[in-house]
Amino acid sequence: MSNNMKIMGGLMRRWALVGAAVATVAGCGEGSEEPAAPAGGGVSCEGSVCVLTGTIKEDLTLTADTQWLLRGGVFIGDDVEQTTLTIEPGTTIFGETATNGMLVIQRGSRILAEGTLEAPIVFTSSKEEGSRARGDWGGVIINGRAPVNSCADQEVACEAFGEGGTGFYGGGDPDDNSGVLRYVRVEFAGSLISPDNELNGLGLQGVGSGTTLDFIQVHMGKDDGVEFFGGTVNFKHILTTGIADDNLDWTDGWQGKGQFFVALQYDDAGDNGVEADNNGEDNTASPRSTPVLSNITLIGQPDSELSDIGVLLREGTGGQLHNAIVTGWNETCLDIDNPETFANAERGDLIVANSLLDCAAAFGAGDDDPFTVEDFFNAMNTGNTLGNARLIDPYGDTPDFRPGEGSEMITGAVVPADSFFEPVSFRGGVGPDDDWTAGWTTSARN
Repeated sequence: MSNNMKIMGGLMRRWALVGAAVATVAGCGEGSEEPAAPAGGGVSCEGSVCVLTGTIKEDLTLTADTQWLLRGGVFIGDDVEQTTLTIEPGTTIFGETATNGMLVIQRGSRILAEGTLEAPIVFTSSKEEGSRARGDWGGVIINGRAPVNSCADQEVACEAFGEGGTGFYGGGDPDDNSGVLRYVRVEFAGSLISPDNELNGLGLQGVGSGTTLDFIQVHMGKDDGVEFFGGTVNFKHILTTGIADDNLDWTDGWQGKGQFFVALQYDDAGDNGVEADNNGEDNTASPRSTPVLSNITLIGQPDSELSDIGVLLREGTGGQLHNAIVTGWNETCLDIDNPETFANAERGDLIVANSLLDCAAAFGAGDDDPFTVEDFFNAMNTGNTLGNARLIDPYGDTPDFRPGEGSEMITGAVVPADSFFEPVSFRGGVGPDDDWTAGWTTSARN
């Protein structure tokens, strides 16, 4: 038995002892199916092991010298007053499997999780190494007060309630600040709360542009890797690996920006690389989903029937995708669904430019499509091509997503004219000279 497994076994026993002392405080006990924000909560410690439960309404710092356990739904703040959760570099937080442990940052509160390359912050399963699996615990959810479009009455600031009892989100503040996630890993998350109701690895619900998301990995998640439910938050440097559903998902009016995203699907589970919606009930709902993304690499599994579509644009989404590499998806690389999505493409409100597709079937097709996805890619947009990205070793035990010698992806990028975007020349999520995924991410399957 490895030292890590021995340590985890000891922690499991100590968590059980600590848990007995706080059972009356925890809002969601073992076996609960719908976590909600309980009235009481707090922190109980025994030695270097601490259990977090319920709603925490006082500022709290999680230190790297302590093992932290999320028991049931742990809610930071009360959706009214600000509470700040600070997490030191190198800290590990475990989500308890038996209680669907999860962390929710409520509206008006903040998380300051600023890891480093040498000492990332890790959210992971409470199970021993070697026994961990997708869906062992809930995930990390941030609720903000930025606009969403999921209300029937679009004349008022829309509020919604998150899946899995994750609290209210949305409002009228596009600049809302929910804190910082930097050099953070979220592993083995996405527990099933009820049928058709699973939590994402990182759920961003109405999060505003004042929030910082940079250098994040979501690994071995059972539902989506990262999902944006409306909001205006931006991101840089996100890696998703081994996700069992969609890697990057947006809906309900996300209007943010993103640069440097990489998704690597595994062959045992998966769905789409990008699944992009505006609003499934009302494809014309406002504010419309119109994210602007640049430098994306989406890697499927060409021999797996579980690998579906690289980029699926549907349900009235708009947006821009620049300098993307989409490769290895079993069903197709690029598809468009729903009349309103095609209308956005025809108006120029939906763009895919300076991108490369490399799949056995490059384009999806539908009987009622007003024009072909192939025409959208080749004739209605510029700089696109079919071919081989020549990535160094995307499927290796330690993947290398950089373009290799002779790859056309080393040059040719046209970055959006916005100060948010770094002016790089390469296409895809990782450049030839700077592997930002190295040194702090994981490839462990269990």
